Amino acid sequence: MAEVQPVTLMDERAVERALARMAREIVERNEGVDDLVLLGIQRRGVELADRIRKSIEAEEGERILSGALDITLYRDDLATIGPRPVVGESNLPIEGVDDRTVVVVDDVLFTGRTIRAAMNELMDWGRPARILLCVLVDRGGRELPIQPDIVGRAVAILPHQRVDVRVPEVDGHLAVELAATRPEVA
Repeated sequence: MAEVQPVTLMDERAVERALARMAREIVERNEGVDDLVLLGIQRRGVELADRIRKSIEAEEGERILSGALDITLYRDDLATIGPRPVVGESNLPIEGVDDRTVVVVDDVLFTGRTIRAAMNELMDWGRPARILLCVLVDRGGRELPIQPDIVGRAVAILPHQRVDVRVPEVDGHLAVELAATRPEVA
């Protein structure tokens, strides 16, 4: 399969606007910032959650608890990714997640399997009052009955297409790109 040049779905300004809107929606759904925890899913969900946290803190003037989830060991396809999967660090607030509203932040929602794994891990850390799912891009194609509560942008794409979220900390720039693969020409 040959790569086709990616198409920009959201440039930096569009992503920043979406994240600011998502931050406001989180505060509205939680009726303020009391007992609020933001947890980003490793890799790019962590950076997105941090941007949302900073936006909420700037607007509300209060510190927001945050952390990171690495779902590697909770994946249902762990056996297929190799004998030595790279396991990152989960880092939850010392205050815990019990009886709090936990907002799980991810970059792209596709099949729902990453979110299922994140909820399984989260339950090992405690019992939240409720969990909200916040994703920058919902591309559809669910295999599990999981739906986001807060979405930056929903896109309808073909099965051979892929949505890539780019963050400066990992990729050098902030954007959402649509990539497609096509069969090799014989």
